[in-house]
Amino acid sequence: MNGALTRYRIIAWIVGVLLVTLTLVAMPMKYFADNNLGVVIIAPVHGWLYVVYLAAVGDLARRVQWPVTRILLVALAGTVPFLSFIMERRVVGWIQGTDRQPSFTEA
Repeated sequence: MNGALTRYRIIAWIVGVLLVTLTLVAMPMKYFADNNLGVVIIAPVHGWLYVVYLAAVGDLARRVQWPVTRILLVALAGTVPFLSFIMERRVVGWIQGTDRQPSFTEA
């Protein structure tokens, strides 16, 4: 499982950096400087690596048997700028047992 977690962490950071670069650098270049080069290069790379991110999420989820809602939340984190960084820390906490979700049955 450590290998799956490491793969997830690496691809989460890569996808996160590309998404932030796309939204904070390439998109402003496109609309304010009339330069499509950043979008033309970064968007497809982010898109393909997001597919790799989904595969890593699926592999990790299968190994630790996450519920469907958690899988969807982690998968969608790669589409919101900065959220993949937050979710990556959350996932590490879930796997290592240092970050628990409160249960409705706990008093």
